[in-house]
Amino acid sequence: MFTRTLGHSGIEVSAMGLGCWAIGGPFNHEGRPAGWSQVDDNESIRALHRALDLGVNFYDTANVYGCGHSEEVLGKAFAGKRDKVVIATKFGNTWPAGTRDAGPAPSLTPAEIRKQLEDSLRRLNTDYIDLYQFHLWGFPASEAVPVRETLEALVKEGKIRGYGWSTDLLESVKVFAEGPHCIAVQQQLNVIEGHPEGDSDGILALCEAKNLASLNRAPLAMGILTGKFSPNTTFPNDDVRSKVQWFGGFQDGKPNPEWLKRLEALRDVLTSGGRSLAQGALAWLWARSPKTIPIPGFKTVQQAEENARAMDFGPLTPEQMRQIDTILGRQVAV
Repeated sequence: MFTRTLGHSGIEVSAMGLGCWAIGGPFNHEGRPAGWSQVDDNESIRALHRALDLGVNFYDTANVYGCGHSEEVLGKAFAGKRDKVVIATKFGNTWPAGTRDAGPAPSLTPAEIRKQLEDSLRRLNTDYIDLYQFHLWGFPASEAVPVRETLEALVKEGKIRGYGWSTDLLESVKVFAEGPHCIAVQQQLNVIEGHPEGDSDGILALCEAKNLASLNRAPLAMGILTGKFSPNTTFPNDDVRSKVQWFGGFQDGKPNPEWLKRLEALRDVLTSGGRSLAQGALAWLWARSPKTIPIPGFKTVQQAEENARAMDFGPLTPEQMRQIDTILGRQVAV
């Protein structure tokens, strides 16, 4: 099996995890759609089981995905299988009971963090979390030490095995990286670009220097890198892509034509050796660094299978990586 390790934790995982945002179904965040439209829970569970059969043992979710629904689906899917999977979830957001209208917690006190953890443990049907991630992207780094110390305490109590921050801000990552049990960072990274407001290369270099895992969100650019979209593709009103403002791959609810042109230019390299476009995009991430662990999303069994089978091919070659950098007109990744 093609595996990687969650930083210096010793926790071995499949080289690719599955991101479980989409299977949470529709919800709003601060008044805007933040889910991926309607979802079939039975299909989600079948997809999770199929992925596990194909060697995927790592699953990334968050308390806010579907306002608890994604965690509940994972809890049902892996009942009786907890020892076979590594689960990452996130904290920082809350919502009024009985709603799917979320926003950041008003105050992230140690008590609030512990409450969010206990709620996630209940929904996930488990008594520990393998990787617990701070989900507030822009939380001030200058105020993050108490959050980090609360997480250190939770490790000592056996509630979590390690922690990280889902952010694209290098200074924030540096604060958490000082903690002995910080084992990962979740950063936006794909073959087209990293997060435009972050420091993707700097964060990746820090992961390599500090032996942290780099979990890669949007590894398929929210679906663009699968090749299934055209410039005129639209999305339902309850799909985050219909209103997304923070992701350059979409403009006014449609795929960014420039991104589609770049994908077409990369097609021959990414589909080498019989890969699909999506599998090629994942292969680029594995070749980018030994610390990367992409976490593509899914809503169907077929999507989970295609993602999982990318591991059969492994990373792109150094020559293919150079070809991609040349096509995109950027310096060679080192």
